[in-house]
Amino acid sequence: MKSNLCVPILLSILLSSFYTTSTQSPQTITTMPFDTDGDEVQPGLKYYIAPLQSNDSGGGLYLATRDGFCPPFVYQETTQLAKGLPLRFLPLDKERNAINLSSDLNIVFNAATICVQSTVWKLSTSVGGGGSIENMVAGRRYYVRSGGVVGRPGVGTVSNWFRIEKSGEIGYKIVFCPSVCSSCKVVCGDVGVYEEHGKRWLALVDQPLVFTLNKA
Repeated sequence: MKSNLCVPILLSILLSSFYTTSTQSPQTITTMPFDTDGDEVQPGLKYYIAPLQSNDSGGGLYLATRDGFCPPFVYQETTQLAKGLPLRFLPLDKERNAINLSSDLNIVFNAATICVQSTVWKLSTSVGGGGSIENMVAGRRYYVRSGGVVGRPGVGTVSNWFRIEKSGEIGYKIVFCPSVCSSCKVVCGDVGVYEEHGKRWLALVDQPLVFTLNKA
């Protein structure tokens, strides 16, 4: 008789535990990046990318031409005191007033350059700008440069789309893995630093540049 009474009590405890776990789990899921003030990153607002400090973390991001070619490429200053150029994040869906993790977006420097092209980030295969992004080849070096366009998702702009991903407890990283062109063959990868001729160029590399976002 006692064993029969224990069954409903045990079921009640198990159901209560399951319900508590189910209702609490969604609270731990974060779908948006936050700046260092604890605020959600907003479309169109200006931010500085601040690498997480280490012995070789470097400073902020800037633009520079390579061998006189326009548009400029994105590089990281070596000194940690350099804040870099402010930039903005623009989501694929212009109607959404939010930036989501793991979603396609454009990255734009809020700065002027000596070149006539835009300061929208895009991926490039070479200094001269040759090569196809629509049919990427594994093993080739892909750099981040300016000269992209905002919006217009499709085969002609597939190189313009990046994503923000979580990296560690407080850091973020930028990833190239666009979903705006189903027929394009892209090689997904982390955006990090590629040292070449004394410069720290941004490119697709094995080790991502991990950073926080500071309001400009």
